[in-house]
Amino acid sequence: MEKWFVAAKKADFDAWSKKFHITPVTARIIRNRDILSEEEVEKFLNGTFLDMYPPELMLDMEDAAAIIEDEIRSGKKLRVIGDYDVDGITAAHILTKGLGALSAHVDTVIPHRIKDGYGLSERLIEDACKEGVHTIVTCDNGIAAAEQIALAVERNMTVVVTDHHEVPYREHDGMREELLPPAAAVVDPKRTECTYPYKGICGAVVAYKLVELLFRRAKLPPEEKQELLDEFLQLAAVATVCDVMELLDENRIIVKEGLKRLHTKPCRGMRALMQVNGIEPKDLTSYHLGFVVGPCLNATGRLDTAKRALELLAAADDRMAYTVACELKEMNDSRKAMTLSGVEQAVRLVEEGQGREDKVLVIFLPDCHESLAGIIAGRLRERYGKPVFVLTRGEEGVKGSGRSTEAYHMYDEMTACRDLFTKYGGHKMAAGLSMEEKNVEALRRRLNENCRLTEEDFIPRIHIDVPMPLSYANEKLAAELAVLEPFGTGNPKPLFATKNVIFRSGSKMGTNGSFARYEVEQDGRRYELLYFGGLDRFHAFLEERFGEGAAEALYRGRCEYAISVAYQLGLNTYRGNTRMQLLMQSFS
Repeated sequence: MEKWFVAAKKADFDAWSKKFHITPVTARIIRNRDILSEEEVEKFLNGTFLDMYPPELMLDMEDAAAIIEDEIRSGKKLRVIGDYDVDGITAAHILTKGLGALSAHVDTVIPHRIKDGYGLSERLIEDACKEGVHTIVTCDNGIAAAEQIALAVERNMTVVVTDHHEVPYREHDGMREELLPPAAAVVDPKRTECTYPYKGICGAVVAYKLVELLFRRAKLPPEEKQELLDEFLQLAAVATVCDVMELLDENRIIVKEGLKRLHTKPCRGMRALMQVNGIEPKDLTSYHLGFVVGPCLNATGRLDTAKRALELLAAADDRMAYTVACELKEMNDSRKAMTLSGVEQAVRLVEEGQGREDKVLVIFLPDCHESLAGIIAGRLRERYGKPVFVLTRGEEGVKGSGRSTEAYHMYDEMTACRDLFTKYGGHKMAAGLSMEEKNVEALRRRLNENCRLTEEDFIPRIHIDVPMPLSYANEKLAAELAVLEPFGTGNPKPLFATKNVIFRSGSKMGTNGSFARYEVEQDGRRYELLYFGGLDRFHAFLEERFGEGAAEALYRGRCEYAISVAYQLGLNTYRGNTRMQLLMQSFS
């Protein structure tokens, strides 16, 4: 069962249409992205590199830059410590290559997922001390590493934190007190006192901003600066999409500008990844970043060590880049198979009663590779519409990842159970944790006891941009919708809906009949409707709505079913011919 919601946000759509040369339909869609003023519309449609916010607006950013400049002048050793996901890998590369261009004595360490866990560990601090590191610069981590950073300070090291995760806090008399690590500078837009205009950026963007400021203050040839910043912006765009940041405000500009550069002059590592995945640079979209290219970068950190992904980004020649890219693709293919097995096991546990009635699912898969926990949690969330934690048995206790729903703030709910964790961190929608195995059942119980979700919160919500009959859908509108790209979190592909679509016949398509083409009619006109969703779900709907044998009758062309349809518009180009497609997304 789904609930459809039609957006009813008000604006002068005709005025927007005239001023920005778009249809009122497109204007309405833009308003549905919480765009309020003409200035915001202008930025949404036409924002460029010049509309990005100055780095100095971020709290402690100038202090961080000054510390690093002093270290470079004194010739002291700096170490960048990132993370093993796409955001952490790209952020580490941006900082390391950027500081290297400024003649810094700098190297990079990415934590090992199994040996170190997420972020800073005591081992990484001790290693840095032994190897003569004077200053540690974190990226995509550090905000929750107070104990580890205190150890670094004890060892006479300086620490600069660059992060974007939620700041740990404790509550006292109804007030939140932020628990900042004892670093020399803490750059994180999520800090309460930070007035940066847009707080939804990823770790790679924070790193990009720091390098941008350092470059602005340095005496580098303008051409060299711009070439490096163009490369770093590409990687910041990849990280923004892969870390599932909302593609609004500054993030939208970053991804748009990053894609422009990836289309025309991709950096060596990204070009190699596109090549091994059969993607032409000019055809690259945000979809490819999130579901094709990004997972290859992620796979190395999941199944081996993220160092290999760093080697790809730092490759000195095309041959080396291609060799590493092939390895990453092979790893990702292996990861896919392991993920499928893990999902099947998790589903069996839920269906057999492991917390099936729980509002928050806590699934313990002791033998699952810990790197796959987040992916499996995401798949279960999609299947059951609930917040999900997937836990695995690691070398030292239990590790896990969580994926949330819109109505459940995962980090806040975990904070209420912080005594059960040895380490935790994350966002509203995703989180990671480490804990002792004996606390697994207590975590499941307490999360559910504290859960305030209602039955209403579990009903999938379908947000319709514009009610629109099929007759309004045409190639001109489909082409115009391209001005709304890039699509992703916070800016999904526009969704339309219409009632009384008459289904007359259908045919299954694909190797295993995995999708279908339907001949439908509305207001006396015939249309072709494609459906790439779960055919089993659609068939079950038909049987329930129209009786036993309804699905079979549809494929025999012996039916006349009136159905409400939510759909998207697309353009398909084949052998030089472009035609519009109607893509069914939901039904009622």
